Amino acid sequence: MFSFLSGKSGEAAPPEAEHPDQAGTAAGTPAPQMPGATDAGAETPFAPPSAWDMDTAALTAPAPSTSAHQPQVGPADAVKTAALQGPIIEVIKTVYDPEIPVDIYELGLIYEIIVDADDKALVRMTLTSPACPSAQQIPSEVRYKVKAVEGISDAAVEVVWEPPWDKDRMSEAARLSLGFF
Repeated sequence: MFSFLSGKSGEAAPPEAEHPDQAGTAAGTPAPQMPGATDAGAETPFAPPSAWDMDTAALTAPAPSTSAHQPQVGPADAVKTAALQGPIIEVIKTVYDPEIPVDIYELGLIYEIIVDADDKALVRMTLTSPACPSAQQIPSEVRYKVKAVEGISDAAVEVVWEPPWDKDRMSEAARLSLGFF
């Protein structure tokens, strides 16, 4: 066995250096006691804090809803949707994917815009990829800007993955600006 303290293989380390907790005892000073250790020097086994106790039901329970800040949008009101859809589209056209110099509306990322009777708007949209680095920023910006539209009391954005986005969803203007023909 290699002793790190003596630097030689096969030789045992001096008894006072074998256990760091007993080093002080050889010099005549008492060794510090570990919490949970008895006076006889026997240590109690490690006991994890109660905060570490895991309830197996918690592991299989559905994830809590992260949409606590999202308003509940009722059924679409056709008149209000028609009246407010234009201004909503105009503010959505100011949101850009940071990696693509085209707004998200022209990219075809917006699937549906509805407004309910209480003037709450719901925007169903997708992203160019599930691994999009802007997956948090873009929907938040859309919600913030739609909520600021006059006549909208609150807004929600739902990111959907069906149908998946592809280049065919882009407008002619977006294709021309990106060089897709």
